Amino acid sequence: MTQLKKTALHQFHVDSGAKMVEFAGYDMPVQYPMGVMGEHLHTREKAGLFDVSHMGQCFIAADDGTFETAAKALEKLVPASIQDLEPGQQRYSQLLNKDGGILDDLMISRLGLKGHTHQLYLVVNAGCKVADYKHIKKHLPKGVNLSIKDDTLSLIALQGPRASDVLGCLNEAVEDLVFMTHTDLQLAGTLDEPLYAHISRSGYTGEDGYEISAKHDDMIRLVEHLMTYDDVEIIGLGARDSLRMEAGLCLYGHDIDTTTNPIEAGLIWSIQKHRREGGDYLGAKAVEETIKNKPKRKLVGILPEGRAPAREHTEIQDMDGKTIGEITSGGFGPTVGGPVAMGYVSRKFSKAGTPVQLIVRGKARPASVVKMPFAPHQYYRG
Repeated sequence: MTQLKKTALHQFHVDSGAKMVEFAGYDMPVQYPMGVMGEHLHTREKAGLFDVSHMGQCFIAADDGTFETAAKALEKLVPASIQDLEPGQQRYSQLLNKDGGILDDLMISRLGLKGHTHQLYLVVNAGCKVADYKHIKKHLPKGVNLSIKDDTLSLIALQGPRASDVLGCLNEAVEDLVFMTHTDLQLAGTLDEPLYAHISRSGYTGEDGYEISAKHDDMIRLVEHLMTYDDVEIIGLGARDSLRMEAGLCLYGHDIDTTTNPIEAGLIWSIQKHRREGGDYLGAKAVEETIKNKPKRKLVGILPEGRAPAREHTEIQDMDGKTIGEITSGGFGPTVGGPVAMGYVSRKFSKAGTPVQLIVRGKARPASVVKMPFAPHQYYRG
């Protein structure tokens, strides 16, 4: 049996009464005594704290010490524009294969700390990180280096409308950050001993909030301190999934993978206009052809009628009983108060309001195509 990996916060999860499950090779908390429903609603109403230390954290920098060299190298692997990132700015993108299929989705930041603005900070998915690192190393030119920090850095997310107030008690500067920006600073305030952290105003729940990277020992102290606030509850993978689904955010391995490209997945917004034609990156030709000819299928929101959720791989039919697609994510949305789902359908059925049928346990159940997100985004944009 393969030994599961543990994050630095593993004992904290066990001591907190978490139900632990295998996830991406790690022993991770899926829920706590509050339960998935309670954790989901608490995050929407106050502040949820997530351990996402299983995700990969790495840096890219060039030997010549310039940002331009590192950015040009990464632009060969992702469709997003990297060279125009300002210090402290973050961008979402995807690693692609030569056919335009998505190897992983990731967050890319240009560090803002004086003396470090030439470096790029990447956060990649846990289940893909080993392959990602190999892929990136293989394609970086000589003189541009990947530095993996999984053994030294932990990562948490603090999400919800009270997140800013809570973290602001440790350094009020975090309150001035806007969505998709980041900073490196000292957290002190009511902490017994200050610590340094990399903090971005981002997350994957649709809520306002932060992702915080710090050294393992510092992160344990920070989490224990944050949990002393009445507004903060620890949240497991179960609620993390329902929150991101209501927010209409893709989950790698479900809504996107090597068989989908960014245009089918509705991610053209993450490809800046000057990169949509003549882009010099792996998979560019396939992406450009999909933009030009339009995708044959599209990822859409599906709202099932009734209370029965439609799970992954549920068949989607048109009203004549012809198969037109498949659910890729589905479950109960506590904020919506009913089932929600995402899936791919033939493009002609992708317009919001289109009635469809979902085949659940052999029976056709009514549903409709809807616009996403299911719950409105609450990002802080200043």
